[in-house]
Parts: sequence; structure tokens; C-alpha cells
Amino acid sequence: MRRSAAPGGLSAATTVAPWRDRWSLWRDRLLASPRFRQWAAGFPLTRWVAHRRAQSLFDLVAGFVYSQVLLACVQLRLFDHLADGPLTVSALQPRLGLDAAATLRLLQAAQALQLVEARHGGRWGLGPLGAVMAGDRAISAMVEHHGALYADLADPVALLRGQARDSHLAAFWPYATTSAPGQLGDADVGAYSELMSASQPLVAEQVLDAVDLRRFACLMDVGGGQGRFLIEAGRRAPSLALRLLDLPAVVERAQRQPEWQALGARASVHGADFLRQPLPGGADIVSLVRVVHDHDDEAAQALLRAVHAALPPEGRLLLAEPMADTPGAARMGDAYFGFYLLAMRSGRPRSAAQLAAMLQAAGFQAPHEHATRQPLQTRVLMALKPVANVPGARA
Repeated sequence: MRRSAAPGGLSAATTVAPWRDRWSLWRDRLLASPRFRQWAAGFPLTRWVAHRRAQSLFDLVAGFVYSQVLLACVQLRLFDHLADGPLTVSALQPRLGLDAAATLRLLQAAQALQLVEARHGGRWGLGPLGAVMAGDRAISAMVEHHGALYADLADPVALLRGQARDSHLAAFWPYATTSAPGQLGDADVGAYSELMSASQPLVAEQVLDAVDLRRFACLMDVGGGQGRFLIEAGRRAPSLALRLLDLPAVVERAQRQPEWQALGARASVHGADFLRQPLPGGADIVSLVRVVHDHDDEAAQALLRAVHAALPPEGRLLLAEPMADTPGAARMGDAYFGFYLLAMRSGRPRSAAQLAAMLQAAGFQAPHEHATRQPLQTRVLMALKPVANVPGARA
């Protein structure tokens, strides 16, 4: 069937794009006009839009300052100090190691960001966002870790041009850039293993609420760090055999964890470089939790093929990570992770559609997405390795 043509012999598709381009150009010129912006800020029907866009633009400019206020609160343990109840400036300042003026300045900045609140009697308590932070080791660890990212982003143009010499994140994640990850020792992997272990419960809860693992016999978590995801999976599925695969130095750290030791004979470790060594068979489900986006396309595709080869027919791959183009969280994907992984010098954010295409290229069927409560933190794809010549099964 031929496509219908627009007047003059152009297809409908070729006439839509120029019309949209002309409209976008007109809009851009209008918004660039100082006279129009001044008018829009005063006209009752457009005032709220103008104010909202002005606030959004200012937040982009001031975002680094906001993050540093949060970092100061975490480093000074402000939320922990307020967790048991409101305190006055005079009571807080010796705990924070600041004088009265600096303490008040920090509190007022934190209040503007909804981290703390002014209470009656000159006291200060937790705000709605600070209450979430109080006592949460995972979030606090991630906030402190971002000091390395901010240092790498000091010259974003040099980073984009590949001219940045040192990378704090690349040093923090040495497996991403070294040619021999399997030779890394405990001192090399300790910092990132501890960070991932601290932050993993945030993701594990989301994933395991979305996927019931009790129907499987053996779960192999590839790149599973110190085993936090498997420990939580073992709690949810008491009969599930658990296998951890990561670099030798990392799995040695996992074996020293009391919670891992408590799993007993149902849990085992396999020290290997999963990008350079074949994956062992025997599991009917393999998980990749926050692993694929850490690798460039060629390495990520090779990893998916390796998982496919290790699984039996009708085995499943569980892929969980934050994804680009997530509705309501688009900035998290290409803006945040795009530059985080650039600074790390390995990997890139991918959309669910891009990951689905990679999974199918590796031999899996089209994956099924399992909804999570917080898609900003993680989304979950489940992909089936089909029996040969039997299409149509669902993951």
C-alpha cells in the first residue's frame, strides 16, 4: 500500500515536521524577547507560567548550592541531632561545631529546602525532607558520595571534550576503567562495595515488591557486590538457592557479612570477571541490578549474551536499574546519569525500549516490565530465554 501524499507530492510525514519546526522557531524567538517576558510576567493569564519558568531556570542555576546545603547537613549529622525532637540554636551549635551565626545560616538555608522547620520557642525540628533523611544510612551515604561527582563536574566542557585528566568517580569505581578487574584487591573495591551495600536496600525493596521470586529454584545475582540483594531475596523466598557472582575481592567481602553467613548452605559465591569469563550455569533466574547502565554498549551487549548462554531454556533474566525516558523522572536519566556515567568514564543511561532491543538482540524474547512504586529509583524488566522455535511465551 502506498502512503498518501500531501499536495505537491510530499508525504504527510514530510509536511508535519517543517510545520512543527516553524512553530518551535516562533516560540523560541518569542520566549527570547525581553519585552514578551516582561508582558507575560504581568498579564494575569500568563503570570503563573512565567513565574514557574523563572523559578525553574533559577533552580537550575542554584542547584549546586542546594546540594551543598544538603551535604553540609549530612556531614554535620544535623538530621540525626534533630531526630529525637526540636532543639534551639544554642543547643545545636556545639553539636555541629559551628558558631551561632553559622548554625542559624545553615538552619535557614535548610528550611528553605524543606529539610528543617522553625518551631515555637526558637527551636528547630525536622522538615518533611529532613525526616526522610534522618537515620537513613543509604541516602546519607549517597549524598556524601556525590562530593566526588561534583569535583569531576567542575569543568563540564572539559569532561565532554574528553580533556579532563583526573576522574574522582573513575578512581572510586576502578573496575570501570582497569584492564584487569579480576586483580583488584580489597583496598581497591572496599569503598564502592560499602556504598553499594548501603544503598542496595532502597532498590531491593522496590524490585522484590514487583517480582515474586518464590517460583524459582536458583537465583544468580551477577555483579551483586556484598550480596545485599540476595540477602533480601532470601528473606522473601526461603526455599530459593542463592548464588553471588562478582570480582573475587568483592565476594570475599560478602562472605564476611554476618547476614550472608546466616544464609548457610543455600548461599554460594563465585569470584569472576563477568565481562571476561563465562558465567556458570545452574540458575533458572539471573539478576542484573544496577549493572548494565555502568557499561558501554559493546560490554553491556556481551554481558546480556553471556547471561543468555548461562540460562536454561525458559530461564529468566531480571534487569533492574534507573532508566532514561522514565515518565515524571526524565531529568534523572539523561541529565543526571548521563553526566554521572560520563564522569565515571563507563556506561550510559538507556530507556526501557533501548534495553528491550538489546535483550532481544541477545536472544531473549521481548521483556515484560514489572511496575515499581518508585520508577525514579529503579524499573524492572523480566526477559525469557525461549525454548528453540517456540515463540510467544511471556516473561
